[in-house]
Amino acid sequence: MRAIYPGSFDPITYGHIDIIKRASKVFDDFTVVLMNNLRKKPLFSVEERLYMIKESLKGMNVNVDIHEGLLVQYVEQNNVKIAIRGLRAVGDFEYEFEMALANREMCPSLEMIYFMTDIKYLFLSSSMVKEIAQFGGELKEWVPPVVEKKLREKFQKL
Repeated sequence: MRAIYPGSFDPITYGHIDIIKRASKVFDDFTVVLMNNLRKKPLFSVEERLYMIKESLKGMNVNVDIHEGLLVQYVEQNNVKIAIRGLRAVGDFEYEFEMALANREMCPSLEMIYFMTDIKYLFLSSSMVKEIAQFGGELKEWVPPVVEKKLREKFQKL
């Protein structure tokens, strides 16, 4: 069965990778889709995020793709029926519930499947990682070495 895991991954964290590892064991054909949301102002370019994702997922049986536009456009263009999302807390649920309803309205054939985060990543977010990096905090528990390196480089330039 085929599924995708869409996200902005700015940057990818061990929380994302936990969801990817677990979901890739459930689905035969699994693709991480880097969504380039023009409304967001990412720290990293699409090329930088793509590089970090690919390096972080080396050795895993997953595909990586890029899409600019709506999730429903991607699933319709690629004949995908299942999208995976991660949930950490109640705030995530509210946001994901709204998005799932909107996506269902636009694409009734799309099913959203949610994976609960591992408890050690309950509070982890890309925003938090960027803030820790900005102030020189320790990152090795939250992101792969390639991501830590890119964060350090980015904040030395700012």
